[in-house]
Amino acid sequence: MEHLSLLAFLCASIAFFAVSLVLVRQRRLTARLEEEGALLSAQLTARDQALRHLVTIGLPQMTASSGRPSAAPQRGLLQHTDFARDLDAVTDLFAAAAEEVRARADQSAKATLRAMMRTVQSLANEQQVVITQMQERHDDPDVLADLLRIDHMNAQLGRRVQAAAVLCGSWPGLQRQASSLSDVVRGATSRIRDYLRIKIYSEPNTAVVSRAVEPVVLAVAELLDNAARHSQPSTSVEVNFQPTHNGMAIMIDDAGVAMDAEELKRASALLDGRQSVDIHRLGDPPQVGFATTGVLASRYGFRVSVDSRSPYGGVRAVVFLPSELLTTVPADESPAEAPAPAPVLTSGGLPRRHRQADEPARSQDFPASAPAQPSRHKAAGLGAWQRGTRSGRAVSPSASEEKDQR
Repeated sequence: MEHLSLLAFLCASIAFFAVSLVLVRQRRLTARLEEEGALLSAQLTARDQALRHLVTIGLPQMTASSGRPSAAPQRGLLQHTDFARDLDAVTDLFAAAAEEVRARADQSAKATLRAMMRTVQSLANEQQVVITQMQERHDDPDVLADLLRIDHMNAQLGRRVQAAAVLCGSWPGLQRQASSLSDVVRGATSRIRDYLRIKIYSEPNTAVVSRAVEPVVLAVAELLDNAARHSQPSTSVEVNFQPTHNGMAIMIDDAGVAMDAEELKRASALLDGRQSVDIHRLGDPPQVGFATTGVLASRYGFRVSVDSRSPYGGVRAVVFLPSELLTTVPADESPAEAPAPAPVLTSGGLPRRHRQADEPARSQDFPASAPAQPSRHKAAGLGAWQRGTRSGRAVSPSASEEKDQR
C-alpha cells in the first residue's frame, strides 16, 4: 500500500507540474498575442493618421510650397514597413509633380510678363524721346519744370519695368561706356522718387567697366529706393565708398526701421541670386527690389548684402564690386579735372539740367531761393541715364540679350 500511495503521489505531482507549465506557457502566449494585437492596432491607427495627415496637410502643403511636408504623428510606428515605403514613394511622386507644375507655371508667367515689360519699356523709351524733344523746344520755366517732373516720373516707370523684365529673365537692355562710380550712383539716384534725400560723400577715382554699368546702376537704384521708402521723409540716405584689396564697396545707410532676423534671412536668400525666384511669392504688391538685385549680382559677378549695422539705426546695404568689374576713370570724366557745375532750381523746385551734366546734384547743392534761369539747354540730370545721351545708347532687349549671351 505504501508503494501505491507513493506512486500515486508522484503521478499527481508530475501531472500538477505539467499543468502548471501549460498554464504558464498559455499565459505567456496570451500576453504576447495581446502585445502583438496592441501593436497591430497602434500601427493601424498610425496608418489612418498618416493617410489623414497626408491628405489634409501634406499634399496641400506640397501644393502651396516646395519641399516635403512635416512628418505625421506616430509615424515612427510605421518605420521599415512596406506601408511606410509606399507612402514615401507617393509623397515623392506628388512632390515632383507639384514642383514641375510650379516650374511650368513660373516659366509661363515670366515669359508673359517679360513680353509685356518689353512692350511697356519700348513705350517708355519712345515717351522719353518725346519729352526730350519738348525740353529742347520750350524755354518757359514753368513748362520746363513740369517737363522735369514728367521726365523724372518716366525714369521711375522705366526702372520698375526694367526691374520686372530682369526678374523674368531678360537683360537690362542698355549698353553704356565705362563710367565712374560717382556717376553710376548718381545715375541710380536719378531713377528714384526721393532723389533729393540721397547724400554722396566721396568721389572715388574708380570706374565700372562698360558691361556692368547698367546692371550696377539698376541694382543700386533698387537699394536706394528701398532705403528711402523704409525711412522717414525727413531723414537722408548716405552713400559712401570703401576701397578693398580686391575691389570697391558701395555702402548705403538709412535711418529707417531695422530688419529682424527673419527678414534678414529672407533678404540674404533673395540677394544671393543662386536660386530661381518664384514671382508668385513676392507678396502683394510684389516686392521685387531684393530679388532683382540678386539676379543682377549673380549674373554679372558682384555681391550684395544687407544687415542692421547702419550707424543711424536702420539698414546698411553693401554692393561689393570685384576688381574684374572696375577700371580707371576716363580722362574726360575725372572728378578732379572736370567738376560738374552746380545746377540751379527751376521755378517748380526741380534742378535745371544741362547737356554736359549726366546726373542730379545733391540736394545740399541747391540753394533754397535760387532763381529760375530760362534756357533752351536740354535737361539731362534726371533722365540722361535713361536716354543714354552721354555714356551709352539704348538698344532693343533682344539685341542686348544676344550680346550678353555671346
